[in-house]
Parts: sequence; structure tokens; C-alpha cells
Amino acid sequence: MGMITPPRRRRKPAKRDRTSPVDRVIQGVDALRRGRPVVIHERGGATLVRAAETMTAGSLATLRRRPRQTAFLVLTHARARTLKIRLYTPDVVALKIDSGFDVERLHAIADPTDDLAFPLKGPFDTERAKLPAAYAAGVKLAKLAGLLPAAVVHAARHVPKDAVELSSADIFTYDDEIVRTLKLVARARVPLEGAERTELVSFRPVDGGPEHYAVVINAPVTSKPVLTRLHSECFTGDLLASLKCDCGAQLRGAIELLSKSGGGILLYLAQEGRGIGLINKLRAYRLQDQGFDTIDANERLGFEADERLYGIAARMLALLGYKSVRLLTNNPQKVAALKKAGVKVAGRVRHAFPDNEHNRAYLRTKADKAGHLL
Repeated sequence: MGMITPPRRRRKPAKRDRTSPVDRVIQGVDALRRGRPVVIHERGGATLVRAAETMTAGSLATLRRRPRQTAFLVLTHARARTLKIRLYTPDVVALKIDSGFDVERLHAIADPTDDLAFPLKGPFDTERAKLPAAYAAGVKLAKLAGLLPAAVVHAARHVPKDAVELSSADIFTYDDEIVRTLKLVARARVPLEGAERTELVSFRPVDGGPEHYAVVINAPVTSKPVLTRLHSECFTGDLLASLKCDCGAQLRGAIELLSKSGGGILLYLAQEGRGIGLINKLRAYRLQDQGFDTIDANERLGFEADERLYGIAARMLALLGYKSVRLLTNNPQKVAALKKAGVKVAGRVRHAFPDNEHNRAYLRTKADKAGHLL
């Protein structure tokens, strides 16, 4: 008898990634915050990314053990300008991590709060060739994680076991998905001092947090432009009555004005520090104590002057049934941003309060550099 040929085993089909792009970004955010790597895929290859802020001496030593592996520290243009680095590439710059880099130097380049302690950081070996989209995506992911906008990257020849995998497109479309999928979750009557006929409405994005709120006073009709205040949360000003800003006065003053005007809406947006988060805002405060103004401080950190998503406010108004507003603000850029997000702005209403010795320079900077009409 001839040999019996065993039946050929069928290969199991590769497992499909059934996680959504938003889920993958959430996992990537968690990984960066915990000091773990992410692998960002795109056409032409994959890039391994770590957040510069959570980079350790051990993870940097791992890079050192791969002599053929070229690694880069990626910074935003705002941070690069602070360090007098020439901008050869759009969006971000990539500095080659050579043998002179230790983790202390890496952190000092990424974190401007140490600029006075480490004044001499160059010269830098700056990459001039076209950068992979994953480099800018990695910095964007660090921003979403509430970290400093800086990343350590290199080509991914293999995927580490503890790495999260996602694509550049997942990251770059994340903001639009958060706006598009925002849902009204709950609403309840909450009488306020000076505005007893008030309803509090909560909204939650698909990624599970943080929530945004609408303070609806005297149930304004939806057929006319509604008096509206966009207020970004400010833990220090709203809750602690900090004198470094005018946020607390703006919040309480808006509620009082909306009530006296017959009704309106205050949108309380979870976008602390003009969108950079509380920890980075505290870093900006430290820079202000060193003599930098509020806008310079944000840019030294590597952020734009305003990182807020105004599409969130537009989506909240739409879910409440309002298409047109009279905007309570001193900031013409808010008017333009809300219009761009699809909301009709029928007019602007002034909203200013007296200064004090602690916020006088801050308010002057907003007027002189950001065009606030104070």
C-alpha cells in the first residue's frame, strides 16, 4: 500500500481588527500616558512612537542597543521656534537622537519649564527629508493624552507585545468623530442663585469622557438667536477663584446676565487651558512666573495659542435645537470659529470685567496679541 497523504490543514484566517478607530485612539492615549509604545501604520511602513514626557532611561537604553535604528525626537513648530530650530518640514520637526542624548536632555528639550536650568541645548541634527505622517500623528496623540506635544519615534521593524496598533488616519480623524458622535445624555432642573429657572444638560462623546454641559436659563425659544456664552472650564478660576485670570468672574457674570436678559445658554466646555489641559496649564503658569505672557507660554510648551474644538459647541447647540446665537464674548476669534463650525452668529455682546494686580498683564496680552475687545 502506498502512503496515505494526510489531509491538508486549512490556514486559519488572520484575525480582523474589529475595534473602532476611536477605540484604537483611546488605547493609544492610555499607552502613551503609561509609558508604553504605540505603532502607527501607514502606507509604506510603520513607526514606533513613545511620548517624550513618559520616556525613561530604560526605554532610551533599549534604543541604544539597536545601533542601526535611527530614532528621532519630534517637536511641534511652536516648540522648535522657541529653541531656534530651523523648520525644514511641515507641521513638525524631527531631531536625530545621537549618542549625546540622555533622558535628562531629551526631557529638557521637550519641556520648556526647564529652559532656565538647561539653557544650552543645541546644536541639533534636524531631519530635512519628508517625514512620515506618523511623526505628526504621534505628536497629536501625545496632545490627546494631555502630555507635552513631543514624541520619540523610529521605524518599527517588529511590533512589541505591549504596543497598541493604530493608523495615522485614526488619529487625524479623531476630533471630527468626537464632535460627530457627541450625544445628549441627561437633563434636569437645577435652580441657581439669581437664575432659579435653570436646566442643566449633559453631553458625552463616544470615547466616554470628559462630559460637556449646557446651562439653559429660562428656556429660550429656538426660533430666535439665543444669547449664548461659550465658557471653557477653568478649575483654578471657576472653583478656586484664582486671581490669575478672569474666568470665574466671566462664568458667574454670564449666568447673571443671561438671567436678567430673559434667558440664554452657557455652554460649559471641558477644554481647560484653551484646550491644553490642567497640567499643561500649570506648566504655562510656571512659565508666566518666569516672565512669559500667556500666549508665549503656550507656544513654548509646543501648543498653539488656542487648541479648543469649537465643533463641540456647535454640536451641543444643534442637539438643543438652536441654529443661531448672539455670542457673549470679547474674542472675535470665537465668533469666527463658531461660524466656521456651522453656527449662525447674529451678533456679539460685550463681556468684560475689572482687572486686578494679578491678571492685569494677562488681560493686556489677550487684547494686544489675541485681539480681544476689552
